[in-house]
Amino acid sequence: MSTSLPGRWVLITGASSGFGAAGARAFAAAGARLLLGARRTDRLAAVAEQCRQAGAPAAHAHALDVAQTASVNEFLAWVQTLTPRLDVLVNNAGGALGLDPVAQGKDADWEGMLQVNVLGVLRMVRAALPLLVEQPGSMIVNVGSVAGRAVYEGGAAYCAAKAGELQITRTLRLELSGTGVRVGTLDPGMAETEFSLVRFNGDAARAAKVYEGVEPLTAEDVGEAMVWMASRPAHVCIDELVIKCTDQAALHKVHRRPRA
Repeated sequence: MSTSLPGRWVLITGASSGFGAAGARAFAAAGARLLLGARRTDRLAAVAEQCRQAGAPAAHAHALDVAQTASVNEFLAWVQTLTPRLDVLVNNAGGALGLDPVAQGKDADWEGMLQVNVLGVLRMVRAALPLLVEQPGSMIVNVGSVAGRAVYEGGAAYCAAKAGELQITRTLRLELSGTGVRVGTLDPGMAETEFSLVRFNGDAARAAKVYEGVEPLTAEDVGEAMVWMASRPAHVCIDELVIKCTDQAALHKVHRRPRA
């Protein structure tokens, strides 16, 4: 049994590509009404059109930079011109910058990761909560990572940021107890999106090597998981969901097939 999604209002950050875009299309296919935010508004508009074609009764798009409080507040003001309520908030905007060890780390990379992955989640929840608390069975889905549960060389800031997201989720679960708002974290492992391309500053060859010999998760796998978490009955909260491809048993344990 699941909660009905048709007509529900779903807000997704970072919806212009990757998990966010795939999640938007999956919610659209489930009949949800979408509020999509991202910095790349041209790509965001294309995703909104895909959602309408996939069956969404409404798919609205607006510029959003979760690293800027003013942008978050402006976005939520725009949301309230369309609806007085929210049923699902998906905090998907995030990402990694660089793979330097701490000794060679760059302030801009560190600050960028913490701004988006940690402070961005806090800003969005603070701004959206008034629209969520009145809706029975409403849910916040924070997109984390297995990197928030284990560490690897060169990942200090990103792992710290995703560990921060995990602890924010756990804190919100306590703070919102009794309000009816459900809170959960969705933590994917290796997934082939633009993640590595962004991390390596557009180096396509280096990004491709991350997935060499592996059948990784797709953005669609993660998008479907978002919908599953949000569509449970109102009395069911998926607190923490870890999803990895079969080839990845752990962060450092990945089965790679030899080149053909």
